[in-house]
Amino acid sequence: MATFLVAHGAWSAGWAWKKMHPLMSGMGHRFITPTYTGLGERAHLAHAAIDLETHIQDILGVIKYEALTDIILIGHSYGGMVATGVADRVSAVIKRLVYLDAFVPRDGQSLYDLVTDETRQRIRQFPATNDNNWRLPPNPMPADTSDQDRQWAEPLRRHQPVQTVTQPLRLRQDPPPMPRTYIYCTRSDTFQPFARRAQEEGWDYYEMDSSHNPHITAPQDLAALLDKIASL
Repeated sequence: MATFLVAHGAWSAGWAWKKMHPLMSGMGHRFITPTYTGLGERAHLAHAAIDLETHIQDILGVIKYEALTDIILIGHSYGGMVATGVADRVSAVIKRLVYLDAFVPRDGQSLYDLVTDETRQRIRQFPATNDNNWRLPPNPMPADTSDQDRQWAEPLRRHQPVQTVTQPLRLRQDPPPMPRTYIYCTRSDTFQPFARRAQEEGWDYYEMDSSHNPHITAPQDLAALLDKIASL
């Protein structure tokens, strides 16, 4: 049995991983999907001062109070920023760091530094200094998301506090000192630069024939791959 801990993506929350729980438990794994402050069932806690460090502390709190060790830490999308920060702080309890179609920051980088010029322009429209306009609206869900999944997921997605994408990540160890795995979802090219970096740096590397949210659109395939990674 392996213990998986998920740092979820932007606008999302633990609820988005509900398809994965029976699959992973059926394989004998513990699968933990906490929600960041200000999102999901914690949306009532949203405020303008929430930043990347807030979300790092959310995951660190789960590790501390659940007394987790030998963790396979998954960072999905924006969660790659969070997971990198967490792994840097508590590397002794992280067995492996898995980036699932995710950003892979270096020391001093924010998510804002890693996105395209077009995305940066969109982010600039929602400055954190404007109390009436401090949250980023969700991106559209991938085109291959089923109607049933859209009806379930879209009403539950919440705006993202803008400082979570503009605050630079400060690392003590760069890169983190544990094995790293990258899973690239090939139906979307947004994360291709990070997939290429992973290959160039000799990480364990896998590709999935899926769009950006395989935990929603291809959960069986993702569960099988994570089960394989657990045996590395």
